[in-house]
Amino acid sequence: MMRWLSPTGSAALLVSVPAILASMTTAPTLDAAPTQEPPLVAVRAGTLIDGTGREPAKNMTIVIEGERIRSVEPGGAIPRGARVIDLTGYTVLPGFIDAHTHLTGRTIGEGENWENAAVRDLPQEDAIRGVRNARLTLEAGFTSVRNVGAEDFSDVALRNMIHAGVVLGPRMLVSGHSLGITGGHCDTNAYRPGLFEPDIARGIADGADPVRAAVRYQIKYGADVIKTCATGGVLSEGDPVGVQQYTEEELRIMVEEATKLERRVAAHAHGTEGIKAAVRAGVTSIEHGSMLDDEAIALMKEHGTYLVPTLMAGEAVERQGREGILKGLRREKALTIAPIARRSFRKAVESGVKIALGSDAGVFQHGTQGREFLLMVENGMTPMQAILAGTREAAALLGMEHDVGTVEPGKYADLVAVRGDPLRDIAILQRVEFVMKSGVVVKARGLEQEGAARAR
Repeated sequence: MMRWLSPTGSAALLVSVPAILASMTTAPTLDAAPTQEPPLVAVRAGTLIDGTGREPAKNMTIVIEGERIRSVEPGGAIPRGARVIDLTGYTVLPGFIDAHTHLTGRTIGEGENWENAAVRDLPQEDAIRGVRNARLTLEAGFTSVRNVGAEDFSDVALRNMIHAGVVLGPRMLVSGHSLGITGGHCDTNAYRPGLFEPDIARGIADGADPVRAAVRYQIKYGADVIKTCATGGVLSEGDPVGVQQYTEEELRIMVEEATKLERRVAAHAHGTEGIKAAVRAGVTSIEHGSMLDDEAIALMKEHGTYLVPTLMAGEAVERQGREGILKGLRREKALTIAPIARRSFRKAVESGVKIALGSDAGVFQHGTQGREFLLMVENGMTPMQAILAGTREAAALLGMEHDVGTVEPGKYADLVAVRGDPLRDIAILQRVEFVMKSGVVVKARGLEQEGAARAR
């Protein structure tokens, strides 16, 4: 049971959480005419960390009208007729943002035959699998994500169905296929000739004109952002992890074309020279950024380039290498790059590089990416810096800062709540008990137990 308070503050009604979810998550039909004013909900927060960087505030009231926040006030008057959610025993934060996910596709290291998925899976399977992963991600408190790479536009399909209210999941920005060179990290390698020939429809483009065409192709079919592979990677076959793949000129053309079409570019880049080339070319973010030197850091600060560190991915592949899940060159690359990436992250934090949280979920189990907060703190961030990386800073990276990332009037009512103080113990962000997305309660597990106890 969940405790709802009357406008006077007395315990007026106890409603079961399943009933709340059933009533609040039903999507309206497209042709339905509005019959009443948007509902008002008031959330009483015992402690509010609002994502702006301000100190936590006690006893705050967040008034929500429909999908958006109307006011955030200390104490706070409850509007007449508003339903009240009592979170006075909790710390409330903005919905988290994961800037590097792969919600569709098989999960590595989970017993799934991910190595041969390219020749075994039907295209539709990725999107269907994504339905599960989207819900797990949302229930972990991540109300917005940037999905950076998927086959057959499965991420576009998932995004559209979430937006339409057909399935439950986070707000998504998607890239479609990642763009890469023939035989590079974004290509599908180690199969016989004829199966995966270079094709801009799969994101494989070499040279100026094909790169322009590949950008246009992804956008034609629904990409919100362009993802590229500027260097080699860990999980691909045949390419060393740190080598530069696209030239700086190819990357510059990619950025120019994406910018003209009002899209940003995220560059997978482990190796130092590839990082520098991507930053000079104007990408918005460096994904992983494993081998940063002083010049790369200086360039990132000069250009305002974000680092999306994906520390959980480094931890996961290192473990998978030691456990024998990854073999051969993949294992060698994983064990080499993970400790280097942690050192680079610490250097970036100390130097003041802009950092946004990104986990690379899909390399490990979806719905567990709250651990990224902990790893960022263990590797040099303060708890508040880590929280901002997963809220305000990630929203700015995605270009969504006017809608999400902080608890402020006018923003979407995306809220999470945890029991305890994450500034003292950042690990509690892995145990989210309440999630609201756009004013809709999608998780209230701990509150259900608390309400049931009070009802007795």
